[in-house]
Amino acid sequence: MPLLPRAIVGAVVLCVAIALALIQFASDALYARAAPHAPVAHIPVGFGVRVYRALDAIAPQGFVEDALGMNALEQGDAAAAQRYALRMPPGPRRDELLAQIAQAQGQDALARQYYFAAADVEAMQREIMALAQTDQPAALKLESAFRERLIALGTHPDAVAQSYAISGGIEGWRHHYAAAFALNERALALAPLNVGYVLLAANSAYDGHDDATARRLFRRGIVIDPRCGNCYAGLGLLAIREGNRAQAQADLARALTVDPHAQEIAALERAVR
Repeated sequence: MPLLPRAIVGAVVLCVAIALALIQFASDALYARAAPHAPVAHIPVGFGVRVYRALDAIAPQGFVEDALGMNALEQGDAAAAQRYALRMPPGPRRDELLAQIAQAQGQDALARQYYFAAADVEAMQREIMALAQTDQPAALKLESAFRERLIALGTHPDAVAQSYAISGGIEGWRHHYAAAFALNERALALAPLNVGYVLLAANSAYDGHDDATARRLFRRGIVIDPRCGNCYAGLGLLAIREGNRAQAQADLARALTVDPHAQEIAALERAVR
């Protein structure tokens, strides 16, 4: 088979290079909003849309449908966004876009289903916390199901720990302190050096009047972070409960020293008055 003349090969290479450059410029235009001060921010978004639409007509690709769908959604055209999303290959990114479209249309329950399918931890936890404002049992059920999905997918333990802590928080709102403690303890088992989880477990033990466990956990928090003002404040509240005002005042002074902005200080200050 004879070799193609160099001029033809060069022209083909040039055309491919120009096409790739156009696609790159189009991508920069569509995603420049993520970096508004970057040089690519000066490329008109409309240019990117036109190039991607041309590419979509010639050779549809998932990333093209994704970009066009996101642009349509940002322009307020949820119907067009959905058409693009449904042409994407199945997967988390498709589910993510469909969730955003459903949310834009006010279909919160459907959005949660798509976020669930996409295993979008941040979005799901946001949605579950919103649901908990009106239906705590439903939020707990959804959180438990989502946690099982994260475990099955082998998601990082930090996300699973966060899920346990959120369930624990909701149980605490329901005054189910034993259940709250058990869930917060599971979170702490997965992230034993996380002072936030130490405090959640300690506070649920305190609320459930398990003072010995609460004290142990507050002290554990101080070992992990000697500047944990909330841990000292927690110890002070335990001292008040025991009638040891002098110890509570000492704990308050220590809390103010290590972290005057600690959230629990206000509660201890009210208690020692």
